[in-house]
Amino acid sequence: MRLIRPLSAARRERSGRRRVSPVTAAVAVTAALALTATACGSEDDTKADAEVSASPSAGGDGKIHIPDDVKQKLKEHGFDLDKWKGGAWKNWDKEDWLREANEYINPVIEGLWDPDRMRKADDPDKGVDTADLAADQGVTDPTPAPVRARPVAAPYHDNAATAGKVFFDAPQGTMVCSATVVKDPAHPGKSNLVWTAGHCVHAGKKGGWYRNIAFVPSYNNAGKTADQLVGAGEEEVAPYRIWWGDWAQTSQQWIEQGGETGGQGASYDYAVIHVTPEKGSDGRSLEETVGSALPVNFSAPAVPDVDSLTATGYPAAPPFDGQKLYQCQDKPGRLSVERDDPTMYRIGCTMTGGSSGGGWVETGTDGKPALVSNTSIGPVIAGWLAGPRLGDVAKGVYDAVSRKFAAAQ
Repeated sequence: MRLIRPLSAARRERSGRRRVSPVTAAVAVTAALALTATACGSEDDTKADAEVSASPSAGGDGKIHIPDDVKQKLKEHGFDLDKWKGGAWKNWDKEDWLREANEYINPVIEGLWDPDRMRKADDPDKGVDTADLAADQGVTDPTPAPVRARPVAAPYHDNAATAGKVFFDAPQGTMVCSATVVKDPAHPGKSNLVWTAGHCVHAGKKGGWYRNIAFVPSYNNAGKTADQLVGAGEEEVAPYRIWWGDWAQTSQQWIEQGGETGGQGASYDYAVIHVTPEKGSDGRSLEETVGSALPVNFSAPAVPDVDSLTATGYPAAPPFDGQKLYQCQDKPGRLSVERDDPTMYRIGCTMTGGSSGGGWVETGTDGKPALVSNTSIGPVIAGWLAGPRLGDVAKGVYDAVSRKFAAAQ
């Protein structure tokens, strides 16, 4: 969450703001490489050896293959696979930190996200000092009363099968957000798409793309405590596998406006990640693996016409620890951070950083749930959350990722 922070659980991201036309940011140059970790630790002491075979998806041998044109694109960006596997991904020098829409690179490093490293991931803590909100900017309803986050009953897969955690590395260290499995119109019933916040994949105006982005559906499915997870195996924390983001896309507005704190770019703070299994395909998509995916409603009703929204996430900042899944349900109000930007949804909720990117769901007139927003920002002192209302720009991001992989699978 950003304070008026994006609610991710990273130690902090970079961002800023600038007025921009409603263009989507296509994330290119993604490579799915099979890199095998030879030594793993929490934080930044991970070493990796590479094992690269040759298509953008897993072949019959279960390994990840890289087409020649992608390899060439990587070279154009100064991306050396051997150096990367040896730890070059830890270099966050500004001149080497790729930030443009077509510069996303996220090679799979098998074994990097071991249970201990996932357990210790921090939240990107993007919070908002309420003094940042000008009362005369657009339409803002009174601050909602806090709604206490309630734990989701375990096993999580039975009660929130589409929810999970996004892990990534940032200059400040190992970070975490929340995310949702969503449907892919190009592949009905076989989606590999994940919805999260823009600040969970890209730092915004003052930074670039984060690295080692991976999604874990139903993280800690049994709802164990942090102490119980010490020494846990991968099957306990990631029972439905680890999925790496081989493509990601956010709005151009987030890239050019997004801020580390405050509401800059918050109305466009969303992203779509296309994922691939870390250890090679078994023939099943993410949706088939978890058994569910949510549709996305880009024409959700105006705030006064919404009776209730349910936000889901893994809050990691105190008093939470990021290991358990929570939800808040409330009737939304309106929040306007910038006069010229779309008004956001806001609900009362005590979830903290780490819940950023988690899905906001409304039950439509047909009685079926649909994703209508994601957690973006919240105050320094937890009590409410705000998320972008999804419209044409968000649909452009979503459709672009779907089209990119329309011929795959």
